Amino acid sequence: MSPPKYVDLVVLAAALAVFLLGGLPMLGFAVAVAAWLAQRGIQAVAGRRAAAELAAGRRQRAMAIVASTTLGRVWLMALAVLLTGLAEREAGLASAILLAALFTVSFAAQGIAHLFDEPEAGSA
Repeated sequence: MSPPKYVDLVVLAAALAVFLLGGLPMLGFAVAVAAWLAQRGIQAVAGRRAAAELAAGRRQRAMAIVASTTLGRVWLMALAVLLTGLAEREAGLASAILLAALFTVSFAAQGIAHLFDEPEAGSA
C-alpha cells in the first residue's frame, strides 16, 4: 500500500483534537473510531481473500467477496451511527459527520493512490 491510502488515519487522529477543542461528544468520536477501524480491518482481510481468489482464477468469488464486504462495512457504520444517535443525539450526529469525512478522504486517497500504482506485468 502506498502512503496516500493511510491519510484517513491521519484525519482520524486530527479529529481527536477537533473533538477535544470543540467540546464535541467523545462518545461520538469513540464510536466513529471503533466503526472505522473495524471496517478497515474487514477491508484488509477482504482484499487479501479477493486477491487469493483472483490468483486462483475464481473471479466471481473474488467479486462476491468485495461486494458483500463493501455492503457489510456500510451497514456496520450506519448501525454504529444509528445506535449512537439513539443513545445520545449529538454524539450520533458527530459520529456521522466524522465517518462521512473519513469515507470521503479515504475514497479520494484510494483513487489518487490507484493513479500512481504501477501496472502489473502482463496486464494491458
